[in-house]
Amino acid sequence: MDLGIEGRACVVTGASRGIGRATARLLAADGASVLLVGRSEQSLAEAADDCGERGATLTIDLRDPDAGDRVVAECLRRFGRIDALVNNAGVIHVAPIDELTDADWQEQWEIHVMAPMRLMRAAAPRMAEAGWGRIVNVASSSGKRPSQRNAAYSVTKAAELSLSRTFADAWAAKGVAINAVAPGLTATGMWLEPGGLADQEAARQGIDRDEVIAGLGGRSPRGTVATDEEIAAVVAFLCSERTANVVGAAWSVDGGSVPTIV
Repeated sequence: MDLGIEGRACVVTGASRGIGRATARLLAADGASVLLVGRSEQSLAEAADDCGERGATLTIDLRDPDAGDRVVAECLRRFGRIDALVNNAGVIHVAPIDELTDADWQEQWEIHVMAPMRLMRAAAPRMAEAGWGRIVNVASSSGKRPSQRNAAYSVTKAAELSLSRTFADAWAAKGVAINAVAPGLTATGMWLEPGGLADQEAARQGIDRDEVIAGLGGRSPRGTVATDEEIAAVVAFLCSERTANVVGAAWSVDGGSVPTIV
């Protein structure tokens, strides 16, 4: 399907790997220019290669108070416009609630709530001036059904869903469609890389990481773990011309693991 975004300019945060990298690749393949944003310059450069001449990079820590303004300014400098924003950057560590420190809670809050808020606050007015915009906030199924793996992650992802809806209501009448997606377990580096969630979960349970990975698919009715491309396809669709009437939604992309019809 033609997404109708040829010539558009998009920002994708957390773009150096996983869902963000796959999303950037899909948007570029459909003709959009993409600013890939993240903290690792080398990883971003590798991801930008997937986008060919349509990709550009910005290395930045989104926890910085001025990061939102700087990202939007860089997109305007590079491409002369900003049409879509994908807030995908995130972090999670396996830890029971009684081991989470104030710093753990604050880190999750800064990355999952304050960073996307600042980016939307900077980008939405520019999109409204042009009369067209799309913003997609990549939350989590944990925001709909809290997980004990990391309570701070679940709570801040729930807050991100609320944040997304609040901004959606504020900007819909000005042509800016804002939505969220709530992925479930996804086979990204966050889970599978050395030291990732599979290793953390294995250490917590005292089992082998292969046992953890083998059991992941059983957590959803579909019986499999999603690929980053499957999540990215939904994100890219929500960035498209086809979704003008989708506003304030929080699409579950979790293989049915959260038993709700909302």
